[in-house]
Order: sequence, then structure tokens, then C-alpha cells
Amino acid sequence: MIDLQLLRQDPDVVRASQVARGADPHLVDEVLDADARRRSALTEYEALRAEQKSLGKKVAQASGDEKQALLAHTKELAARVKALQADADAAQAHATELSRRIDNVVEDGVPTGGEDDYVVLEHVGTPRDLAAEYGPDFVVKDHLDLGEGLRAIDTERGAKVSGSRFYFLTGVGARLELALLNAAMDLATRNGFVPTITPTLVKPEVMAGTGFLGAHADEVYRLEADDLYLVGTSEVALAGFHSGEILDLSDGPLRYAGWSACYRREAGSYGKDTRGIIRVHQFHKVEAFVWTRPEDAAAEHRRILEWEKEMLALAELPYRVIDTAAGDLGSSAARKFDCEAWLPSQQRWLELTSTSNCTTFQGRRLGVRERTADGMRTVATLNGTLATTRWIVALLENHQQADGSVRVPEGLRPYLGGLEVLEPVR
Repeated sequence: MIDLQLLRQDPDVVRASQVARGADPHLVDEVLDADARRRSALTEYEALRAEQKSLGKKVAQASGDEKQALLAHTKELAARVKALQADADAAQAHATELSRRIDNVVEDGVPTGGEDDYVVLEHVGTPRDLAAEYGPDFVVKDHLDLGEGLRAIDTERGAKVSGSRFYFLTGVGARLELALLNAAMDLATRNGFVPTITPTLVKPEVMAGTGFLGAHADEVYRLEADDLYLVGTSEVALAGFHSGEILDLSDGPLRYAGWSACYRREAGSYGKDTRGIIRVHQFHKVEAFVWTRPEDAAAEHRRILEWEKEMLALAELPYRVIDTAAGDLGSSAARKFDCEAWLPSQQRWLELTSTSNCTTFQGRRLGVRERTADGMRTVATLNGTLATTRWIVALLENHQQADGSVRVPEGLRPYLGGLEVLEPVR
């Protein structure tokens, strides 16, 4: 949730963040008002509790009519204390509920606006000119045509078994996904991440603690009979891993690489990317997740971006890096960088990775702190995609050859038994 101390000391910063996100800045004043009522109720409650304790000593020393009068006053005071405690608890709950509706405060320099107001930070690599390579009559194949020719992707049977936006990866398709995920795990391990296979079902408090039950709760699958949620990213389970704990960050950040299946309802995406495996309900991903000191979070964010770029270089994909606008950030993110690969069949950019600096937003919700010379404080979290099923889309399309085969990037060949080319199955 939002830092109440920041809200009290510098509400204009939070209001400006709300405006940049396209959210309601007046919510800041509602939270401040609720917080003031909470503190007032608590102050009055504590004053009466002190009087109640003092009165108890007087009762013990009194006798006769004086004692009876004091006992009557004590009974009246107890009722008032109980009522004030209820008021203070209600005020606390109301202030907490309101504060959870305020998104994380965006970093300085984040572009304002919505989905189309991102800023391109750099382009890496040059998209292939397939017409120049294979002649003007060459028809660019999309990933599904290529995948079906390789017998790597089967969406028809996926739909038969599970419905729309499901698929089978078969043969080299399954091997290609494993190659990408294993390469990501190797890169993460070399850079000090702890490899982790995470649960894909989590409790409501963990899902809420990461900020995924806000405006986009309809994207999340819920198992009502068990009161559990299916994760859309291993970020959720990794954030809950240290919930309620005091961490020792004296030796640097705690870094985890989570491998998991991920599930998304894709609510509101009717008609979008319905062909192939671009936008699906289930996929696999290796996610980087970091706990670090707040003052080190921005630098760690840039490091995660560099690791993502290293993976994209391994896959030999042309891509661009964008600084996501405030209105397109998730509620937990203070800043997010996306890497988008070129998609030849659609002549557009396709998001393959994103990395978010969530500052202390998730740590505060999940009660994760560190002990410092000045006392306890909340720690920061960051996350970033190192590889996911969607990468297959860009790999097949960018490395396609005239005969329907696909060249395997050199860095992935060791993970595919040395295969240099994926050949169509005739």
C-alpha cells in the first residue's frame, strides 16, 4: 500500500502521481481525512484507557459510598472505552481500505499519459528485409503457419481439449520452450539468482499483497471452492515467499528466478491476437524477482533490464526498449521498462519482456522489512521477465527461411542438442 508517512508529509507528490496515472487525485484527501479520524479516535481511546487504569487504583483504595460511586463510573468508562475502541478499529479499517486504492507513486521522469504515450529509449538490431532476401514474391509466414509446418504448435487440438486460447507445444515446439526457459535459468544462476520452482496457487492475502486484486482482478483465475488464486506470474509466489519476515540484506539483494506455469483470463481481450499463441490463457515463464534496499532499487531495475537484453541477444532478436507511461503501469509499479521484438508478419512490435520497480509498495503490503541502525523499515521489490512462451512467436518469425524451416540462434543450439535448423515435417 501507499506509504502513509509520505502521504502526510508530501501529499502533493502523491496527487501528482495520481494525475500522471489518470487516477483520481482526490483520493489522497480522502485517505488523509480517514487517517486523521483514525488518529483522533485512537488518541481519545488511549486517553480514556489511561483514565480507566488510574480509576482502578482509586477503587482499590476507596470504601463505602465513594467506592460505589467509583465503581459506577468505572462501569460507565468501560462502556465508553469499548465504544471508542470499536470506533478506532473501524477508522483504521476504513483508512487502510482507502489507502489500498492508491497506486504506487511513479518515479520522477516516467512519461505521463496512457498506453500510447510510452517513450522509446533505444533500438537494438535491425529487422530482416525478407523480401530483399527471398525476392518480392516471398510471403512472410506468421508463427502459427511456421509452427504447424514444424509440427511444433497445435491450436486446434488445444481448443478441442480446453477451449479457445489454449494450445499444445509438440516436438521441437516443446523443446524450443524448454531451451528458452533453461537458457534463462542459466543466465539467472550465473548472476546470483536462486533458481526456484514456485507454487501456481496462492492465498488471497498473497495475491492482494502484490497488488493483483485491484483494477485488474478480473484477469485472475479464482478457485472459489478452495479460496485460492492461480498466478499470472511467479512474481506473486516469490513476493509471498518472505511475507511477514525481517530480511538480512547486508550482503546485497536477495535474487530469485521463478519458473512456473502462468494463467490469465485475458478478460476484455475479445478479438485481440486470437490467432496462434500470442495472447493465451496458460504459458510458462522464468521471472526474476528481487528484494533490495529502497535506495538500491533504481540501480537494480537497470540491472534486470540488462539481463533481459542479454537474453534477447542470445535469441538474436531485433527489439526496442520503451519507458512505459504512468497510465499504463500496473498498480504496484513505480516504473516499467518493456522490451518489444519485431514481428515480421504483422509489421509491429510485440512485448516480450517487462521489468518493474515496485519500490516499497509490495513490501509494505506483505510486511517485509529489514533491520537498520535507525530501526525497522520496509524493503523494495523488483521483477522482470527473462523468458516466456511468447518468445517462440518472435523466434519463429524472425528466423524463418524460404522453405519454411527456421534457423536456430547460435546461443540456443546447446539447449536443442546442437540443432542448427528446425525443418518442416513433410
